[in-house]
This record gives sequence, C-alpha cells and structure tokens, in this order.
Amino acid sequence: MALWIKFAGTGEGKAEAGAPKPERLEAGNPTFRTWNSYESADGKTFGGIWEATPGRWRIVYEEWESCTVLEGRSIVTPDRGPAVELGPGDTMVLEPGFAGTWEVLETTRKSYVIRI
Repeated sequence: MALWIKFAGTGEGKAEAGAPKPERLEAGNPTFRTWNSYESADGKTFGGIWEATPGRWRIVYEEWESCTVLEGRSIVTPDRGPAVELGPGDTMVLEPGFAGTWEVLETTRKSYVIRI
C-alpha cells in the first residue's frame, strides 16, 4: 500500500459533473467537475481536483477541508466576517460549522483534501 499519492493539477480521467443545489444558488449558472483521486480505507478522507465555473452559491461545511487554488479567482465570504479573495497558490482550511458563500469570478480549479 502506498503511503502517498500524487494527483495531477489538470485532473485525469473522467470527471464527476455537478452543480450547487438549486436552493443554495444565488447567482449565475455554475457547474462543477471533480476528479476524486484518493479515498481512505475508512471512507472518511478524500482528495483530488475540483473545478467550478462562474457563479455564487451558499456553502455550509459539515466536514473539514484544506484546499489550494491552482487556477482562477474566487471569493469566499463567511456569514460572520470579511470576504477573502483566493487566487493561484492560495490555501484555505474550512472547518465544520463554516457557513457563507463561494463566488467564482474566473473558472477556479483547486486541489482538496476533505475529512468527514
């Protein structure tokens, strides 16, 4: 069993398509593509590449996530706090209980690790 994994910044293979839940959509018509490259044996940790097209939607985190923006620009705005603009090279950690909005200004691609 490998104790490390490398996932390509461009995404590889077939991506899973998605979009925000209609009740969370605030602006635009964003779509998602996800290349999940890693899942732990216990099914609680995931890693890969995620991409979204422009738009804005509500986010509510029940999981822990660390992500690094690879391409594009987004703004994450917590319900209680200032907006944070993210661009290539920026890393962010979102903890369970985080709520706010995610707005994609330019198609954004990020690497992520999620723990549920």
